[in-house]
Amino acid sequence: MKRVLKLILILLFITGCSNSKVDSHNFFYMDTYINVKIYDAENTDSIFKEVDKIYKEYHELADRYHEYEGLKNVYYLKNNDSTDEIIKLDSKLCNMIKLGLDYNKKTNGSFNINMSNILDVWKNYREKGEGIPTLEELNEAKNKINPIILNDKCELSNNHPSIDLGAIAKGYATEKVGEYLRENKVNKFIINAGGNVLVGDHYNNDKFKIGLEKPDQTKEIYKVLKLNNKSVVTSGGYERFYTYEGKNYHHIIDYNTMYPANYFKSVTIITKDSGLADTLSTCLFLMPIEEGKKLIKDLEVDVIWYTVDDKVVTTEGIKNYE
Repeated sequence: MKRVLKLILILLFITGCSNSKVDSHNFFYMDTYINVKIYDAENTDSIFKEVDKIYKEYHELADRYHEYEGLKNVYYLKNNDSTDEIIKLDSKLCNMIKLGLDYNKKTNGSFNINMSNILDVWKNYREKGEGIPTLEELNEAKNKINPIILNDKCELSNNHPSIDLGAIAKGYATEKVGEYLRENKVNKFIINAGGNVLVGDHYNNDKFKIGLEKPDQTKEIYKVLKLNNKSVVTSGGYERFYTYEGKNYHHIIDYNTMYPANYFKSVTIITKDSGLADTLSTCLFLMPIEEGKKLIKDLEVDVIWYTVDDKVVTTEGIKNYE
């Protein structure tokens, strides 16, 4: 789990007058402030309690920095002193890990959820704000990583893997919250979780407008998307970085090189599934555009790539949201 909230790159604009009843609640999980608005719903106190429960559960399962009594979470998987050869995983944690392993294969290893050792090396340098890791340091950290061995029964070999679900957990949890709301006939909603937005039906029979910030420090909006019943997730390297000898080093690390990827300033994904969108936003940030297009060619996904030389490249379907 990333220890700083994932980039707040998306601004939500709500325009127009409405007679709808709106209830709003704020949460703080996965180091991110999360706002959930629901419209024209009854029993909202109980609804928000369940939303809190969902986020809390995924937060604790994916937490690699803290242990929770009786919970076999990511921290436990790496640090337990059990002599058991296998660990039976909670199905929710198991499914997030399976998603990560699937996209590890699809990205030829660049996207890797089993690299917290490497991320911690970079984190130490980023917090100091000076220097960069040597390849020797990174290889030393990499060599201490044990493989993730997971079977179809959600049984994990107890070899203390270095799992980090920071590119998956928040979007995955947000998708589960959206599913819960719809199952309970709450179809008009907005979830704004930092760089992850999920919207249902518009409260005024219109479309939600989501503004995308330029991936720099200006906070200017470069594109507005109009949509309903979609997730919009942005990953980028311009808010969580440090500068050393005139060069910026951000937090999105390519496992194959062990250094920050340098194709884009940001990548935005538009699709229905927030968990998939969260995962893909990082995956596509780690590969050239043409490789990214191949990865999504059979998916109902649209993408906005903001390149390092300030060009904006989009899939054809983006025109449907303008």
